[in-house]
Amino acid sequence: MQKSSRIQAVILAGGLGTRLRPYTLLLPKPMLPVGPRPILEHIILWLKKNDINEVVVTTGYLGKTIQEYFGGGKDWGVRISYAASPHPLGIAGQLKSAESKLRGRFVCVYGDAILEMDLKKLMQFHGTHSALATIALMKYSTNLKYGFLETNQDGLITEWREKPVISGYINVGCYVMEKTFLRFIPPNQMYGMREAFEEAMKHGKVYGLRMGGRFTDIGDTKSYREANDEFTKRMGRLL
Repeated sequence: MQKSSRIQAVILAGGLGTRLRPYTLLLPKPMLPVGPRPILEHIILWLKKNDINEVVVTTGYLGKTIQEYFGGGKDWGVRISYAASPHPLGIAGQLKSAESKLRGRFVCVYGDAILEMDLKKLMQFHGTHSALATIALMKYSTNLKYGFLETNQDGLITEWREKPVISGYINVGCYVMEKTFLRFIPPNQMYGMREAFEEAMKHGKVYGLRMGGRFTDIGDTKSYREANDEFTKRMGRLL
């Protein structure tokens, strides 16, 4: 079992943030503020809390803004390096760009979600199961906006479920991986994480661990406003 202080983290922060325009016309999505600090700062502080002290940030669109703000990470008690790409690579493609900076096992997180969960538990599970990769899963429920109708072979309606609740475990964009996982991502190409995992599962053990906690996904303008509203409410309760 590797000590968490020796495990690096990769934060994928190179996306274009098109669904968050106009907010992202001047700032990359990970630098949008939630409460008093940018999304990316929330993530770095969470990693530090879980004893990860070395971070690689992949950058692309407006990446210099990120580097100018965080520098080498000294003010946050971590070491930060950067893997910059001049063109969009997709989520897995971004991860591949950090390959040369990684020593071995690492944590990978998306740069547009704030996580609150026991990362050490995820890392321990990964190590004890000798996994190639482990995905953090969280319970999610949503109400569908339409009703579901069931019929028999003759077209007779047998059931009407109005706006049913769908529930299950989802990928929250937090992984523990071995460096060998990166073999399944082609270099300098647009490549998605699902495709990378599908290939990896043919060659090694990939696990999912059901986690408690909270995640705030900031993917569009609606979720960004909701994240700030929730943060304001929580700060009010603390005060």
